[in-house]
Amino acid sequence: MTEPSWHELQYSPRLSVPHAADYFQRWVEASRAAQQRLKYHANLAYGTGPKETLDLFPAQSSHYLLVFIHGGYWRAFDKDDFSWVAPPLVRAGISVAVLNYALCPTVHIADISEQCRKAVAWLFHHAARYGVGSRGMIISGHSAGGHLTGEMFATQWADYGVPPGAIIGGVSISGLFDLEPLTQVSFNTDLRLDATRARASSPALKQPAIAAPLVLAVGELESSEFHRQSQLLHQAWPHNCSEVISLPGCHHFNAPDVLTDLNSPVWKPF
Repeated sequence: MTEPSWHELQYSPRLSVPHAADYFQRWVEASRAAQQRLKYHANLAYGTGPKETLDLFPAQSSHYLLVFIHGGYWRAFDKDDFSWVAPPLVRAGISVAVLNYALCPTVHIADISEQCRKAVAWLFHHAARYGVGSRGMIISGHSAGGHLTGEMFATQWADYGVPPGAIIGGVSISGLFDLEPLTQVSFNTDLRLDATRARASSPALKQPAIAAPLVLAVGELESSEFHRQSQLLHQAWPHNCSEVISLPGCHHFNAPDVLTDLNSPVWKPF
């Protein structure tokens, strides 16, 4: 059997985290429990595509609307696997929207970024009719969702009818901001990245268009490349990203748990 390449080892967390599938099963089970426990609006269409839907979990006296974008290297998982994010936040008065999007290789990463922009714009224009009164949106995501969070910060929102100040911050956990190294991994057969497409979808090569804090967090136990990726954006966007938070004892698949802990340092700016 061929030994995994350096890029494969650095960018494939499943190779370094024992029993990664156990975390995926836990997400599914916790999400089913959340869907049974909470009143929410399922499968709201933000576009015309079959995957252009979201779930909206309103909180009473909502302080913020947290928009969560799931990971899975743009080619796996579904919003239904991440309802578990909602219960502790809803209890704390934070409404939650969990986005779905089409997956590679059916679409390119740039198409997914555009779907997320459409979803955020839809939420700005329509969330109030579903009981979400909010002082602003916080965009968040894990892994590929962390990358998409960065893409949202590089978006000219006036083009989507979204005014300055609608997005008050973001949280990217284990995000990817320079996609060119992914041209070297085996699963690029699904991502279909070449150097041009990778650079076009790399937030670290763009300018932020939002004057709001973007929290960058990475599990302490993650690969050096995942740490480097967040450091890249910290260096490129110092006014938005004041630091990179290393999450003690966390690897790639338990790092997103911090989003549900309002005592976590990722929540300090809010």
